Amino acid sequence: MLMVLINTNGVASRKVRVLDSFDDSAAGCSRKYSASLTDFGGVGDGVTSNTKAFQAAIDNLSLYASYGGSLLFVPPGKWLTGSFNLTSHFTLYLHKDATILASQDESEWAVIDPLPSYGRGRDADGGRYISLIFGTNLTDVVITGDNGTFDGQGVTWWDKFHKGELKYTRPYLIEIMYSQGVQISNLTLMNSPSWNVHPVYCSNVVVQGITILAPVTSPNTDGINPDSCTNTRIEDCYIVSGDDCIAVKSGWDEYGIKFGMPTKQLLIRRLTCISPFSAVIALGSEMSGGIEDVRAEDIIGINSESAVRIKTAVGRGNYVKDIYVRRMTMKTMKMVFWMAGNYGSHPDNEYDPNAIPVIQNINFRDVVAENVTMAARLEGIPGHPFTGICISNATIELTKKPKKIQWNCTEIAGVSSDVTPKPCNLLKDLGSQNTCNFPEDDFPIVKF
Repeated sequence: MLMVLINTNGVASRKVRVLDSFDDSAAGCSRKYSASLTDFGGVGDGVTSNTKAFQAAIDNLSLYASYGGSLLFVPPGKWLTGSFNLTSHFTLYLHKDATILASQDESEWAVIDPLPSYGRGRDADGGRYISLIFGTNLTDVVITGDNGTFDGQGVTWWDKFHKGELKYTRPYLIEIMYSQGVQISNLTLMNSPSWNVHPVYCSNVVVQGITILAPVTSPNTDGINPDSCTNTRIEDCYIVSGDDCIAVKSGWDEYGIKFGMPTKQLLIRRLTCISPFSAVIALGSEMSGGIEDVRAEDIIGINSESAVRIKTAVGRGNYVKDIYVRRMTMKTMKMVFWMAGNYGSHPDNEYDPNAIPVIQNINFRDVVAENVTMAARLEGIPGHPFTGICISNATIELTKKPKKIQWNCTEIAGVSSDVTPKPCNLLKDLGSQNTCNFPEDDFPIVKF
């Protein structure tokens, strides 16, 4: 039984009815007050703009944040809309036959300031278009459904990017900022203009049961990008992407160093990824606030450029440390392990050439890969090697035409154990004596 709210002259009157085909036992749906988008004039014909309907519904439902929270139900249909903002103690729930279509009318996309930890937009100087689903300074917000769909209709944005016609950085599908208690689950996201899911400056974040689909040649359609977040869990996701499936970030050069907010306590598990030109999991390249205590397990990568990649450069500063990966299964890879200390890509020329990132305590174990062109490319920064690298129990079967050099290693130090093909000499072979670490304690987010 769901409560439908209708706001009349500032006073909410309440009517009780049942919304068809809605399972209110789903996670995040136990709100005291609920309404359907159609109660606020929503039209699901794929043509009518619903931007005002969404915002009117959420503005109304926000009145009940302190009284048990609220839920907005999006029924079957195609709901065209520009960006809209969420509220606290709130659930956005999509029916399985509901599709939220992103408007291609740029007037429906406000331009907002660049992120303070980036200093500028990723596509262009200055501001950026607000994301389709946006929220800031929220507590307890849920975006979920019975595998309903967000379609970013990104082809227009991709064309403008390729032609250099963008005045501002492209919007993302979902961005939540400065918030705590964020859940994004049981949805299909497709054709995002750029990144798909971007929690930034958040804590206690769960991204679960998400299917992300983008053409593998689409620009910068990263899957899930936890950015300067603490205590995050990403699990049971299927991602086909034109860029990194998971990209862990924390700010860009001097802006990220000044903002000083790391990504830490991040758990990634049961992920399947296809990304022919990028990584299954990338750390960086924007990592200037620091990245630490990342755990990834039970990962499947198919037809991807690399399994795990660390991307950094002089000027980034800070660190990537205490990274633990186990039980990876990879099929058709350019290379399994890739660390690059010369990634480049600076926001401007004001970065500090003495800001040298520290990369240490990087652990990989229990890896099986087949049809691989090259086992590893591990390149630290001259005079500042990446240290504490450990690879154990890894079997890499090569393609019929592999690279002649399987391990390209410079400016690194570490150990290996039971690895085939034989690693470079900079990874000291300990025989069968060593198993790389993987902590067995749980992050708080596991119980969230």
